[in-house]
Amino acid sequence: MSTLQEAPPEAPRRLSLPVATLIGLLALAAALGVGHLVAGFVGYTASPFIAVANYVIDHSPTGIVKWAERTLGTWDKPILKVGLGVVLVLFALLAGQLSRRTPRAGQVLVVLLGAAGVAAVYTRSDLGQVALLAPVAALVAGLAVLTFLHRIALPVDGAPDRGFDRRKFLRAGIGVAAGSGIAAVVGQVAGTSTNAEDSRAAVGPLAPARTAPPLPADADFAKLGSPPFITPNPDFYRIDTALVVPQIRTEDWSLRIHGMVEKEVTFSYNDIRNRPLVERRVTLTCVSNEVGGPLISNAAFLGVDLVDLLDEAGVQAGAEQMYATSVDGWTCGTPANVALDPARGAMLAIGMNGEPLPVEHGFPARIVIPGLYGYVSATKWVQSLEFTKWDARQAYWLNRGWAEQAPIKTESRIDTPTGFAGVTAGKVRLAGTAWAQHTGIAKVEVRLDQGSWREATLSAEVSKDTWRMWWIELDVPPGTHQAFVRATDQDGYTQTENRADPVPDGATGWHSVTLDAH
Repeated sequence: MSTLQEAPPEAPRRLSLPVATLIGLLALAAALGVGHLVAGFVGYTASPFIAVANYVIDHSPTGIVKWAERTLGTWDKPILKVGLGVVLVLFALLAGQLSRRTPRAGQVLVVLLGAAGVAAVYTRSDLGQVALLAPVAALVAGLAVLTFLHRIALPVDGAPDRGFDRRKFLRAGIGVAAGSGIAAVVGQVAGTSTNAEDSRAAVGPLAPARTAPPLPADADFAKLGSPPFITPNPDFYRIDTALVVPQIRTEDWSLRIHGMVEKEVTFSYNDIRNRPLVERRVTLTCVSNEVGGPLISNAAFLGVDLVDLLDEAGVQAGAEQMYATSVDGWTCGTPANVALDPARGAMLAIGMNGEPLPVEHGFPARIVIPGLYGYVSATKWVQSLEFTKWDARQAYWLNRGWAEQAPIKTESRIDTPTGFAGVTAGKVRLAGTAWAQHTGIAKVEVRLDQGSWREATLSAEVSKDTWRMWWIELDVPPGTHQAFVRATDQDGYTQTENRADPVPDGATGWHSVTLDAH
C-alpha cells in the first residue's frame, strides 16, 4: 500500500551542478537588487553595478580608453555594461560551483565582490559616506542568500534526517528572485525620481540680449553633401565619462569659483539666467577624433561671458589653470590665461540652439571655450571652478597622459562621396568640412591620386570659431582612385600629411577617400 508522502531521501553529500549554479546566480541577483534599492535613497551612482562600472571608466589605462573610443565610439558605455554583467555572472557561477560541498569558498568570493563595490563607492568624489550603505547592503544580502539557500539545499552535518526538499528550495529561490527584482525596480524609481527634463522644461524660452549675426545663405553646402552649418541637438556628438547622465534641477545647481581668487563667489542658476545672455556659435571638437572622424559638431550656445564671472571673483596673478569639476566628479584643466582672455569668448552656457541645454549635453550649465579640445574646455554639468597651479591638481585626462595645452589642430575631411563609393567617371563633386577654431580657415585644396592640388570653393566664414564647408568638382577617369584633402588656416599653416595619433594632443594627417569610377 503506497503512502501519500515518501520518506525523505538521504542528505546529498554535495550540491548538484544546476542547484549550485542557481544559488550563485540568486546570490548575485539579491546583492545587485538590494544594493540598487539602497542606492535609490543614498545616491543613485552608489549602486554597486554602476559604481564598479564608473570605477572601470575612471581607472582604465589610456591604451584601453583610446581603443574603446576608436573602435566602439558611442557604444563604449553599453558594451561596458554588458561586459561587466558577463563578468559578474561568471563570478556568480564560480561562487556556486566552489560551494558544492561547503559555502565557504562562495562566501569568500561574495566578500571580495562586495569589497570591490565598497571601494568603488568610496573613491567617488561625488558621493558622501552615507552612500557606502549601498554596497555594504549588497554584500550582506549576497552573503545571506548564498548561505541560506546552501543550508536548504545541503543540510548541515548531524541532520541526516533532513533531505533535499526541492519544493522548499524552489519556493525560496522564487522568493529571492522576486524580492531582488522588486528591490531593483523600487531603487530605480527612487533613484531616478529627480528628473532634470521637468526642470529643463520649466526654464522657458531663452532670449539672448546679444544675438549672433544672421547666417549667410551660403554658410554650408548641405545640398551638395556637406553637413548643415548648425548641428541639431540630437545629432551633436557626445563623448564623456558619464555612465549615468546626471539629473540636476536648476534649483539644486550652483557654480562655485574659488582657489587662487580674491573673493570666493557662488552663482545660482537664477543668477545666471537673469543676466543678459549672449549667443555665440562655436564648433566643438573631441581630441580623440581620428582623421576624417565624426566627433565634431557646431551649435549656437547661449550663456554669459565666463570672464565676467571670473572678474567678480578676482583671479590672482600666478594662477595657471582653471580646474573645473562636474557634478559627477569629472575634472578638466583649462589654461587660466585662455579662460581669462576676453577675446577668446569663453562662456558659461545654459542654452544650445535656441533651447535650454539638453540634459546629456550638460544641463543646467556647461563650459564652452572656443579653440581648445573638449577635454580641456567643455565641462558639462559644471559645479566648481578652482584656480590653481598645474602641479597642484591633475585633471582626469591629464592624469592619463594627454597634453596640458590642447589647441585644436587645423584639419579637414571629405564628407561625400564616402570611402569606396561607386561614382560615374567624369565630373565628380566632392564636399566636406574644414576647421581651425579660433584661427579660421583660409583655403581648402583637393587632389586626385598624385595629381596637382586644386583649390575648393569655401562657404562663407561665419566665425573664426566655427567650421567651414567646401566643395569641388574633379575629373575622375574610370578606375580606382584616391582623393585627398588638406586645409590652410589664416595663420598660413597648411595641415601636415604626417599621421599622428590623437594621444596626446589630437590627430593629424590628410583625410582621403577611395573612389571606384565606372
